[in-house]
Amino acid sequence: MSETVRQIRVHGRSVRVAHRSGTGVPLVVCNGIGASLDLLQPFVDALDESIPVIRFDVPGIGGSDQPRCPYSFVTLARTLGKVLNELGVTTFDVLGISWGGGLAQQVALQNPRRCRRLVLVSTGTGAMMVPGHPKVLSKMLTPRRYRDPEYAASVAATLYGGEMREDPELAERILDGHAPRTSGRGYRLQLLAGTGWSSLPYLPLLPQRTLIMAGDDDPIIPLINARIMHRAIRRSQLHVYPDGHLALVSRAWDLAPRVARFLRED
Repeated sequence: MSETVRQIRVHGRSVRVAHRSGTGVPLVVCNGIGASLDLLQPFVDALDESIPVIRFDVPGIGGSDQPRCPYSFVTLARTLGKVLNELGVTTFDVLGISWGGGLAQQVALQNPRRCRRLVLVSTGTGAMMVPGHPKVLSKMLTPRRYRDPEYAASVAATLYGGEMREDPELAERILDGHAPRTSGRGYRLQLLAGTGWSSLPYLPLLPQRTLIMAGDDDPIIPLINARIMHRAIRRSQLHVYPDGHLALVSRAWDLAPRVARFLRED
């Protein structure tokens, strides 16, 4: 197993991409808002090492260039398609967490033949979803939690729930240093990309087999949203775990093998 990190030019801008080699269909991973590709390293490390993994930094986040103008999930899905073309990838699976789950749904919709399977973690349907409490969502308006370890610990219980209610310093350890180059503009553009977008009308049209995973204590994306997606996506299965919003990282030892089994199923 080996992983390379490189810059790929798309429309004159540079996108930072990490590509772990392996066998079979690669898993494309879409990060949450404000997070660089490095944040999900614990999940990648816990995933069956034979599965190829492709991660990338969204424009304006981490090591990717600032976009020239605002983008949407539709245009970002096209950009990701061009990145995969550069890597020679014809068929792929896609996993999205939180904000990245919205992008993953859009990628699946735009690539019904190319995208084989879909994994949605701690995510919802965008504008037409059951939102978290305004007190929780207000803490998502800036990337401060990535830059200030003490602040990350202070808001962890309210924001992420689950295990972090008992161990708020866990958020500090997970988030610290994973978005050092994320600009305020890049973060705002990422927020803007999801404005008015919703997957709910087209979920019944998705042909992919889908695994939906959600925590029973997620203040940002309440569990009811996973149940709504499960009812709407014809070929879906739902797994509820006893944790919060960032369990894909903090509970990687449990969730990564579950994802691997789903991807390897006939």
